[in-house]
Amino acid sequence: MSSDDDSDRVFRALAAPLRRAILDALRDRPRMTGELCAAFPAIDRCTVMQHLKVLEEADLVIVHRKGRARWNHLNPLPIKHIHDRWIGPYAARAVDMLDRLKTDLED
Repeated sequence: MSSDDDSDRVFRALAAPLRRAILDALRDRPRMTGELCAAFPAIDRCTVMQHLKVLEEADLVIVHRKGRARWNHLNPLPIKHIHDRWIGPYAARAVDMLDRLKTDLED
């Protein structure tokens, strides 16, 4: 599987507001699937599970099973790779432009 395929999968997973909300819920600590379902009462369990599957396929969520409990852990590495590839270089150029502007204004 190519890196572009991985990036496409991550971008598609992040495109849905509910999936981003699930990732936000996992930011501070892992949560059991039941906890996540309870955090989104307007959505049925099946729908939450479908969204978790998309996040898992994009490697944004890592699942650990302990007995009957299914623990969902945030995997921030795919987001970091997106940042490094797409955001970092653009942000560096913007910071360079701001530095040049500051220098020009001070001169």
